[in-house]
Amino acid sequence: MSSFRFLLHFTVFLLLFHQNFSFPAKQTLLLPLKTTLGQPPLAYLRNSKLSSSAAIATTNKLAFHHNVTLTVSLSVGTPPQNVTMVLDTGSELSWLHCKKTPNLNSIFTPQTSKSYKPLPCASPVCRTRTRDLSVPASCDPNNKLCHVAVSYADASSIEGNLAYENFVIGSSTRPGFLFGCMDSGFSSNSDEDSKTTGLMGMNRGLLSFVSQMGFPKFSYCISGFDSSGVLLLGDARFSWLKKLNYTPLIKISDPLPYFDRVAYTVQPEGIKVGNKILNLPRSAFVPDHTGAGQTMVDSGTQFTFLMGPVYTALRNEFLQQTRGVLRVYEDPNFVFQGAMDLCYRVAGSTQPQVSFSNLPRVSLMFQGAEMSVSGERLLYRAPGMNKGSDSVYCFTFGNSDLLGIEAFVIGHHHQQNVWMEFDLVNSRVGFAEIRCDLARQKLGVGL
Repeated sequence: MSSFRFLLHFTVFLLLFHQNFSFPAKQTLLLPLKTTLGQPPLAYLRNSKLSSSAAIATTNKLAFHHNVTLTVSLSVGTPPQNVTMVLDTGSELSWLHCKKTPNLNSIFTPQTSKSYKPLPCASPVCRTRTRDLSVPASCDPNNKLCHVAVSYADASSIEGNLAYENFVIGSSTRPGFLFGCMDSGFSSNSDEDSKTTGLMGMNRGLLSFVSQMGFPKFSYCISGFDSSGVLLLGDARFSWLKKLNYTPLIKISDPLPYFDRVAYTVQPEGIKVGNKILNLPRSAFVPDHTGAGQTMVDSGTQFTFLMGPVYTALRNEFLQQTRGVLRVYEDPNFVFQGAMDLCYRVAGSTQPQVSFSNLPRVSLMFQGAEMSVSGERLLYRAPGMNKGSDSVYCFTFGNSDLLGIEAFVIGHHHQQNVWMEFDLVNSRVGFAEIRCDLARQKLGVGL
């Protein structure tokens, strides 16, 4: 789910190559995104030691929103019920709130659906299809149904039972989709969670949305210019898109206590600030014998978090290269979002009166690919933090240690104006810098 939430609203159009749900490589869903910023409270982080060359046949419309992660509107059940689900590359299980509580504005009501089929715990599926979940499925003693529970690093949790249901996307129906019908839990941010019905897991686990639907790959592109973007599910090639640079996904054969084997894990080889490569050994980026220290690409996290020694080296170098350019906000007690302790005072209470274009570029270096962060993506305005006529802007890399997580996490804020492709068939992630607002226009999709 999301680690930081700022409201992003998307209008979505669905482009299908085929009308049936025999998915694999021949169906493509294209979803344009529109972004609106709001206050970003802390919500979820996982994996801590706490726990158009393509021919397009038809067009269908979906509602799309973004609460730091993507939130897609679709229909579930018979007759269909409208739901909104957070799209999260860092989670496996797709689930919906199924029990009405005062803080929930939207729930799925299984009692009124003719196609809803709960999964008995005696079914082999309860064991075989849930083996990638971090918490093993169990048997609900009250109704003998397959019980699942999901917990997150901020102490949020949710639980319920697995069930089969029809998921309707555009004009097509996917029968027998296995999801969690959740009836209890605890949220650290109930106000934000009340705005959606559930979560759509997009990692590589057996129960994830992409695994069940059979998509060979998916891509997204979030604009840093005009609050727009696109999300594409499936395989498509466009002549105007630059050649992608790929880095392999890291897999391990043996389970380790702090390594998420179904996450989109990549292997950094270094970090560069301007033209200077940080003096860090490659071992600083390699998971240890427990699995702690993996690097995950996560659409459900806003910013990027680095483990202590790497973060400190980056912080010190960025601070050194911006001396005389930016004025440090000197308050040792202020740590933005609990993990970002390098902040600056920037003239202008509404719009910055200095240009961020001259700031040193920060590049994350991988085998075969590089992701660069520059300009306005390097700093983020702390909402409500004004000092006289100055605003407070914070460095958009945070310290994983301050959050209590033993992992590197690459958030979507640093993926802006980058075409991000997750290739499940070839087990790799591809990057290509592009103006995502122009990509949306080239695809001919309005907002």
